[in-house]
Amino acid sequence: MKFYPITFSPILKDRIWGGTKLKSYLHKNSDSQTTGESWEISTVPGDISVVNSGLLKGKNINEVIELYPEEILGKSVIVQYGKQFPLLFKFIDAKEDLSIQLHPNDELAKERHNSFGKTEMWYVIQADAEARLVVGFKKNSNQNEYLEALENKNLVSLLNEYPVKQGDVFFLETGTIHAIGAGVVVAEIQQTSDITYRIYDWDRVDDNGIGRELHTDLALDAINFNTTDAKMDYSEVPNESSKVVNCPYFNTNIIALQDQYSWKRTKESFTVFMCTNGQFEVIINGEIMQYQMGDTILIPAIIDSFTLKGKATLLEISI
Repeated sequence: MKFYPITFSPILKDRIWGGTKLKSYLHKNSDSQTTGESWEISTVPGDISVVNSGLLKGKNINEVIELYPEEILGKSVIVQYGKQFPLLFKFIDAKEDLSIQLHPNDELAKERHNSFGKTEMWYVIQADAEARLVVGFKKNSNQNEYLEALENKNLVSLLNEYPVKQGDVFFLETGTIHAIGAGVVVAEIQQTSDITYRIYDWDRVDDNGIGRELHTDLALDAINFNTTDAKMDYSEVPNESSKVVNCPYFNTNIIALQDQYSWKRTKESFTVFMCTNGQFEVIINGEIMQYQMGDTILIPAIIDSFTLKGKATLLEISI
């Protein structure tokens, strides 16, 4: 088997809050006016990514891992997760505010849903003027204060609202209350989990006057009522890989590619590139593969060196 950078067919999700920027900004093939999410690499049951090019075209990611576990995932990933692909990669377009929500930790998620928890991060790709993100409490709170604010529909008064711009990064530990605000496009990197506790949905209703389900009781045991420093500071160095987020579940660097970068890694983990701006090439043994803004590429662990060339901003994610 000749291994190569793998791309997958995006799994597009219509959402009540979605828009058209995934098509206009990130080149996703959608005619919907409410496309909210593009699941780039997923092993969530019912939404399994399928390879869209090369020798493995037509196989889903689980089939590929079953055939070549160590070559795809890497030794250290197999030690931690077996043949499970542990991360989920998305692009999200919020034309309207997302619900205020949070995610349970590994222990609660395992007990209640037989799932991983959902630690995640956001990289802001585009933000309209005055766009914001809602993340965490302004000051340490408690269950009584929270429930009173929820009952009085002024929960937002307890929460931090961050004005955002392109390039901002937020790291969301489990239990952190959060919402993506209207006018924001993000790349989202998270544990493989689709467990969300929705606690407030801005009193939205559908055409029949029915609001979406809330998870008030489930959320109570999962919320972190303390303040959290979620906004991450980092530096970009042209043509280098700069650290952005390091946590037990994933490591994310950023490559501000201006010309050329020689990429070398061990074979311990796969790597994923999410292109948030520009165009670039991957050159392996003289073979050139071209990519653009909105592309997500899985580099099998067995590939340990190649050259990146072009002008692009790349999120580089590994375990």
